[in-house]
Amino acid sequence: MKSHRCYDLVPTSSKLVVFDTSLQVKKAFFALVSNGVRASKHIELYKHPSSLLQISLEHKIETWRELYLQDSFKPLVSISPNASLYDAVSSLLKNKIHRLPVIDPLTGNTLYILTHKRILKFLKLFISEMPKPSFLSLTLEELNIGTFQKIAVVRTDTPLYTALGIFVEQRVSALPVVDDKGRVVDIYSKFDVINLAAEKTYNNLDLTVTKALQHRSQYFEGVLTCHRHETLEAIINRLVEAEVHRLVVVDEQDVVKGIVSLSDILQALVLTDGEQGK
Repeated sequence: MKSHRCYDLVPTSSKLVVFDTSLQVKKAFFALVSNGVRASKHIELYKHPSSLLQISLEHKIETWRELYLQDSFKPLVSISPNASLYDAVSSLLKNKIHRLPVIDPLTGNTLYILTHKRILKFLKLFISEMPKPSFLSLTLEELNIGTFQKIAVVRTDTPLYTALGIFVEQRVSALPVVDDKGRVVDIYSKFDVINLAAEKTYNNLDLTVTKALQHRSQYFEGVLTCHRHETLEAIINRLVEAEVHRLVVVDEQDVVKGIVSLSDILQALVLTDGEQGK
């Protein structure tokens, strides 16, 4: 990672959606939907009563940030195209962010946005050209990768407003949907929330998570799972090939036992203990 620059990950041709801060939040929503881009802060809107939600969507982005993001607002974190990939991963993990703009220091133009998914895909390509590190053959359990305590889940009949509250309060990005025996049957992620804006169903937050998931805007192939006895290499391959952000860790009966995310994997690969390293 230290031998590759962020610029190496910038594709020859890519799409970058840029908004003016004077644009209405509502228009930004639909631009994101039509371009298939993930929204970064849309979940914050749903902390507010539905009566205020409709009003907030009419605000400009600059006003919305001032009014609704006061408590969670953070300065923009970016990186130079000449910085190492190691620095990029460290910044993502240290700042607990999922998107890192690559900005040209001379022009101030945004060249690309680095994500955990893009970085892991790049690493997988280069790992295949190198002698395989021994740790790739170790299991999740042996490496202690993933989250296995206090896993937030919802049931099939959980109201949508409850799920949205869990997103905000527990700061998680996805919720496994389980049946009455705790077996995973679906997953509801923050990205699915954007369908509320796309279909203008902001005021219908009483519907169940299962009903909301019937409105997915793209094909859903089912929940991707794994087991703690699987190797890190198998987990990385599954994440990259399926282009997903997480796998639900289950036991032999498909009962949810944990979550392993892209950030968990990168944390393990980098073994970020930068403070001690210094």
